[in-house]
Amino acid sequence: MGSFQTAITIYQAIERIQKKEYLLPSFQREFQWGPERIEQLFDSIMLGYPISSMLFWKVKGSAKVDFKFYQFLDKYIETKKTHNEIMATSGLSDFHAVLDGQQRLTSLFIGLCGSYAYHEYRKSWAYSEWTFPTRHLYLNISSLFSEQESDTKYNFSFLNKSITKEQEIYTDPKRDKWFKVGEILNLHNNFGIDDFAEKHKLDKDSKRVILTLDKAIFTDRSINYYEEEEAAPDKAVNIFVRINSGGMPLTFSDILMSIATVSWKKENAREEIYNLPDTINSFGFSITKDYILKSFLYLYHKDVRFRVVSFNNQFIEIIENDWTNIRNSIISLFELLKTFGLTDFTLTSYNATLPILYYIYHKNIYRNFSTKIEFKKDRETIKKWLLTMIIRRAFGSSADNVLTQSRRAFTNDVEKDRINAIELFPAKEISKEIRKITEVGEDYIKDLLLTQKDNMYCFSILSLVYPNLDYKNNNFNKDHMHPETSYDKLSQKSKEQKGWECYNSILNLQMLDENENKSKQHKSLKDWVKTQIEKYDEKRFMEDHLIPMNIDLSLTNFIEFIEKREKILIEKLSKILNH
Repeated sequence: MGSFQTAITIYQAIERIQKKEYLLPSFQREFQWGPERIEQLFDSIMLGYPISSMLFWKVKGSAKVDFKFYQFLDKYIETKKTHNEIMATSGLSDFHAVLDGQQRLTSLFIGLCGSYAYHEYRKSWAYSEWTFPTRHLYLNISSLFSEQESDTKYNFSFLNKSITKEQEIYTDPKRDKWFKVGEILNLHNNFGIDDFAEKHKLDKDSKRVILTLDKAIFTDRSINYYEEEEAAPDKAVNIFVRINSGGMPLTFSDILMSIATVSWKKENAREEIYNLPDTINSFGFSITKDYILKSFLYLYHKDVRFRVVSFNNQFIEIIENDWTNIRNSIISLFELLKTFGLTDFTLTSYNATLPILYYIYHKNIYRNFSTKIEFKKDRETIKKWLLTMIIRRAFGSSADNVLTQSRRAFTNDVEKDRINAIELFPAKEISKEIRKITEVGEDYIKDLLLTQKDNMYCFSILSLVYPNLDYKNNNFNKDHMHPETSYDKLSQKSKEQKGWECYNSILNLQMLDENENKSKQHKSLKDWVKTQIEKYDEKRFMEDHLIPMNIDLSLTNFIEFIEKREKILIEKLSKILNH
């Protein structure tokens, strides 16, 4: 359960940051605010404007050590020091993780307790104090902005320490006095503003500005926050996803990926994982971080659902230690899928590839799996199984349940025995484990046969019934048996009974070798068959091309041709899909 808590002052929030009572979860973005935005935030608190409520998660129990947490950044240096330092939390009492409010709290912490360095215009980008000078936040106490000058009232600015010499009061060339904002902590706690004003001979107006700052930091309860007390990290992350709105909103998988990579010991962990989709893209496919995350879970975790608790330190260590083999197995998988003739468009279920990945990875056979002769039978089994799963849409709805079921064909306990002693890809066993896989009837197959030429499932159906073409080198074409250009010549009766939906479907389509298709071109089916059976055995040719025997193949006999061919296709697909 959660609830809004009594608002606190900025000083109380700063104290809790310093005492490590407020930390940042690993899925938070890094600090992104520029100096102007920090200056504007301080102007808002001086004016008493609300700065929006924040969201804190009370971290307790095992969550303190199962996940990584980070300290707040106090000294920011553009391009050089932008990463938060990790915090060892095993010995800490319960603390709060900031889910929403990081940018604002970090800005306040930097302004009051730290510094901000950014690149000096027209200077070298090589880091040095000269090119990236340290700057502290100062407040002009001599003059305020007018409404005509600015939409802010109080003039805050990050000033170069080589100019200010980090003085409490810096007087600029125009004789304006600038107060170092962080000094307000010392004044309030130790010396007092009255004595400070007298020491620096400040007039009443300048003193009044400092008093306003003091009130904004120590008196006004401007930090409003909602505290989530439930220990479950998944709930905390779900809340974070819903309320997050800064920049490009994060998704749940963004957060999981951040958790999965942020604590790797390899510096290039994130780069390695994010480069993998580029490699797969070169094969004609498009994988996402969701696919990579699901791969991790399917290969190693008993629970394939996207849950924060799954990505604990122990699980992340397993992934990191064997990342090279995981990556190479994924690459090998998509090399294989390319040899099947599949593309991003026709591979309608990426989840259906995970059992294949599991097999390749855990049998450690990813090296040249798509080309070695010793794996030929495996490849044929996998291809037939995958195309069948795509056509039957077995991995569509309830995908996590289906994935869990499919994995039982390899092992009953993924965390103990990764894979049983199996010689070949267990296609039949997977199909048995998937409870939704039942025998398909004639009506289902008839619907499949009306799949249109440009439909994403068309390739898989034709590839199953024409298995012997050169799909590896993409030397194949989907071809209208009765040419597409002849449809207008079809009789009115045929159009009324069958129509374009039938003419453009599997019922009138075949898969041809590229050279064979070029020789056919726009020949009528009857003329093309006649030229082919002069070269080849007629019976074998007709069977290979799934063309009905002993009927008139002219366009005028289209209805009989479709009816006869439908029977051939139903019989063939029934054997494939039900065995």
